[in-house]
Amino acid sequence: MSKILITGANGGFGALTVKTLLDQGHSVVATMRNIDSKNKANADELTALGAKVVNLDVTDDASVNAGIEKAVELSNGLDVVINNAGIGVLGIQEQFTIDDFKRLFDVNVFGVQRVNRAILPHFRKQGNGLLIHISSLLGRIAFPFYGPYNASKWALEAIAENYRVELSGFGVDSCIVEPGGYPTGFFGSLMKPSDSSQNEGYGEMVNAPQQAFDNFEGALASNPSQNPQNVADAIAKLIDTPAGQRPMRTVVDNMGMGTHIEPYNNQLAQIHEGLYNAFGMGDMLKLKV
Repeated sequence: MSKILITGANGGFGALTVKTLLDQGHSVVATMRNIDSKNKANADELTALGAKVVNLDVTDDASVNAGIEKAVELSNGLDVVINNAGIGVLGIQEQFTIDDFKRLFDVNVFGVQRVNRAILPHFRKQGNGLLIHISSLLGRIAFPFYGPYNASKWALEAIAENYRVELSGFGVDSCIVEPGGYPTGFFGSLMKPSDSSQNEGYGEMVNAPQQAFDNFEGALASNPSQNPQNVADAIAKLIDTPAGQRPMRTVVDNMGMGTHIEPYNNQLAQIHEGLYNAFGMGDMLKLKV
């Protein structure tokens, strides 16, 4: 069984994944912010189920470094790190300020880099390890009214791709999970734009983000097969897949979007293989096991 750390374990995909992995016998360090205050009930629930809960704020260098070190100590090492912490947005892209973008990227992009930098020396030293990055189908295509989130997940995908090739020779794997939209608490905490000064210039379109969101929520409600547990199961399957056999990208969706994204992902994989081979770097796409 694996020793696993996951960020953003206080709810949504994170909490479900912790419970799923514990049920399968894995050792899990569940990290989140404010374990003695805002998230105390969530932390206590996961502790009672057998998880080791560590306070970790992905937007703070010192918190990340201390949290990773504590997790390594508690578990006597780590095999897998799941970068799950993230926030979403809803609104017209122009109305998101630079500070809005900074706040979003600090969690969805810079937070991932902080966590990876903290754990990778351990992984390289032991000659193996798995990074799992929770992205989104919106990390592959752009949909209106989610623009800054699109941008952050596109950036995350590039980061994960680069880690894949730069770490393959050290036996460290990097994978991406791309969920569609799911009915989790994620949608209840979407960041809205801070600047409404341009509302008049957009006319009736200012109402379009909320209308689109309401329509999507209706579609989710009528599709019970879009169960968040599907994502937790996909993550668990990736962990159980032998090193060297894991797919770079795993699409998890029953709303119809995934069927269009998977061919795109397959074509990109072929493009990567062709380009890397052309430049004599084909071996970087193969994990050393």
